Amino acid sequence: MNNKPQALVIGASGGIGEAFINELLNGGQYSQVHAVSRSVPKQPIESVKYHIINEQNEQNIQACCQELAQTQIAFSTVICCIGTLHDKNQTGRAIQPEKRLEDINAAQLQHYFHVNTILPALWLKALEPIVKGQHLAKVVFLSARVGSISDNQLGGWYGYRASKAALNMLLKTAQIELQRRAKNVCLVSYHPGTVDTALSKPFQNNVRPEKLFTAQFTAQQLLSQLDDLHAQNGPYYLDWQGKTIPW
Repeated sequence: MNNKPQALVIGASGGIGEAFINELLNGGQYSQVHAVSRSVPKQPIESVKYHIINEQNEQNIQACCQELAQTQIAFSTVICCIGTLHDKNQTGRAIQPEKRLEDINAAQLQHYFHVNTILPALWLKALEPIVKGQHLAKVVFLSARVGSISDNQLGGWYGYRASKAALNMLLKTAQIELQRRAKNVCLVSYHPGTVDTALSKPFQNNVRPEKLFTAQFTAQQLLSQLDDLHAQNGPYYLDWQGKTIPW
């Protein structure tokens, strides 16, 4: 196996995903940065190896990871940026965070769980062959502080909160199993703060300017924390400052 560290960014076409790619390249720590997205960006980076998945489903995710496994690449860092806060579901219906119980509906909940929980879980399942090995591998999933059950003081946002809490539980459960079968793998649930991207645009009016971060900043904050994380102490649930969030 090629022991030179390489990095993989999943969901690389969004603002945060692009920022992670740039920061991973700028750090000079990795011999190759890989990016998974639905299409090649308008301005692709020549040194990045792109893997295009038109539709993220279990079959395509497994095929992508199997292809990577055949190359015997040693991935030391994997960052999954998949997530949604507002969107349109498959029927074209607008998805917005619920403010009241009356706003809950099955289609919206299904959409939140599909994007925020199920797709990351399928990647978590498929990634093991490309991160398992002798060297420490950090696998990071973008979560949110509102996914904390014990820290929920405001209520609302039922589907988003619940789907991120479910993601956190999946990571916590998977780390227990990986400590038996892939002891080098460290799982991380990361809250990037409110980042100035399309995902947060409709909700930025109530955010203080000093709390609205650039994608570059939140990528830098996460990558600066990775060296201090260890598989035997995982999983971690951290915010952009490196502070632990209660599950």
